[in-house]
Amino acid sequence: MQALTSAVLAAFALYAGSWYFGLVEGNFALLLFLASVVTGAYWLAERYYFLPQREKAAATLEASDIQRRADLGKMGISQVDGNIAEAKTRLLMQPWWLDWTAGLFPVIIAVFFLRSFLVEPFKIPSGSMIPTLLVGDLILVNKFTYGLRLPVLNTKITEGTAPKRGDVMVFRYPPDPRLDYIKRVVGLPGDQVAYINKRLTINGQAVATSGVPEFFDEDAMRYFKQFEEQLGDKKHKLLNDDERPAFVPGADNFVGRDGCLYSVEGVTCKVPEGHYFMMGDNRDNSLDSRYWGFVPEKNIVGKAFFVWMNFSNPKRIGSFD
Repeated sequence: MQALTSAVLAAFALYAGSWYFGLVEGNFALLLFLASVVTGAYWLAERYYFLPQREKAAATLEASDIQRRADLGKMGISQVDGNIAEAKTRLLMQPWWLDWTAGLFPVIIAVFFLRSFLVEPFKIPSGSMIPTLLVGDLILVNKFTYGLRLPVLNTKITEGTAPKRGDVMVFRYPPDPRLDYIKRVVGLPGDQVAYINKRLTINGQAVATSGVPEFFDEDAMRYFKQFEEQLGDKKHKLLNDDERPAFVPGADNFVGRDGCLYSVEGVTCKVPEGHYFMMGDNRDNSLDSRYWGFVPEKNIVGKAFFVWMNFSNPKRIGSFD
């Protein structure tokens, strides 16, 4: 078992290392599921086989010592050397290969359920959601608001509530579902969404916007025009870059593109049933549904709601809309 465990731990370490250095495309949900299954098997083996075996050996040692002392007592010898306490402790001690498997199972299974069904942490890697979310923000994503899903399979098992316009949502990137993206929900199933000359219209109604003071991007070292927009009952801020044109260059040939009309002024799309139209708050610096299409309901991961840390700017901690 020691050799087998060494091989299993080495395989996990090799996979994690290859993922970290970019040699393979990692799947953390699958890795955590496999770790839960493997350590769970060791935990069951420890509880129902290995621990009883060690306890039996310790009990045998203790019984042997008692019998030895009794035999010596019959011979008139009352002072008997030897203390089996240390030997008994060694017999009951969990070997390293069980300590690193069965011993970690409670922690791994707790993380697995917490991450799969309650909240999942993410890190913001790009500036597509500025000014709402900044690069380096560590956020929490609610996994049950939109309905619980089975980990790995992503099969929905409870209904929950449907996403609303204005929600900040994490989802699996449609062209490559191994990647997680975060954008704002702009269009719901059946909506007619138009982004023409950098103005958003939904079902023929212009979305209310108002100007606010310019936003200074510390990374780009320049100011951007900033607006406050209201989607549904939620207000949020967005950026526009006057140096970027209104038209959408290089849009993919995505499923449902025949329901979109592209022009030099922007794009108009009819959102298919069971899909959502997503946009970044940094409107001219966001690859979103304008470029790669609609997000199917099955790709939803959860609703982002809280920044729990930004090591460059701890003042970022807090909820957001």
